[in-house]
Amino acid sequence: MNDIVSLTNHFLIAMPNLGDPNFFRTVTLICEHNSEGAMGIVINRPIDLSLQDILKQMDIPASETKNLDMPVYLGGPVQSNRGFVLHEPAGNWDSSLKVTDTLAVSTSRDILVAIAENKGPRHFLIALGYAGWGAGQLEQEIAQNAWLNGPATREILFHTPLEARWNAAAGLLGVDLAKLSGETGHA
Repeated sequence: MNDIVSLTNHFLIAMPNLGDPNFFRTVTLICEHNSEGAMGIVINRPIDLSLQDILKQMDIPASETKNLDMPVYLGGPVQSNRGFVLHEPAGNWDSSLKVTDTLAVSTSRDILVAIAENKGPRHFLIALGYAGWGAGQLEQEIAQNAWLNGPATREILFHTPLEARWNAAAGLLGVDLAKLSGETGHA
C-alpha cells in the first residue's frame, strides 16, 4: 500500500451534498489516521445531555464544577454509549490518545473526576461515540468529494460557537459553503 498522508489533527468538513444523516453539516476532528484507518470526533452535533448529566450518570460529585450546562456532543455513530473527552492540555490521564503535543482525547474516568473537581484540562469538549473509517475508506470518500479537509485550530475547537463551526472550518480553507451547490462535477 502507498504511504498515506496523515490527516491527524485535521478537520473533516462535510460537503453540502453529503447525505448521510450521521455527518450532515458536521465538522470532525481527526484524532488518528494511518494505513489501518481513521478515528475522529464530531465537534458540532450537540445532544440533549449536559456535563452535569454525564457526571450524575457516573456518580461523580460536581460541587466545584464550572460549566455544568456545557453541552455533550454526538461524536459519531460508533460506540455512542462511550464517552470521549477532547482536551487541551494533553495531560497525563489513564487512557489517552495524543492528537498533538498539546491536544488529546481521553476515555478514562479520572479526567471526568478532575473536571468535576475543577482540576481538569483548561479546555475540553465531551462527546459520546466517535467516527471511524476502515483502511482506505476515508481517502476514497475524500476522492468522491464527500469531505473537505484542512488543519484543525484550537480556536474553532474550543472557542467558536457550535452553530458557526461548520462554516468557520470551511472558511479556514477559503471555502464559502453557502456558495457550493449540492452537485459535484469534474472538469
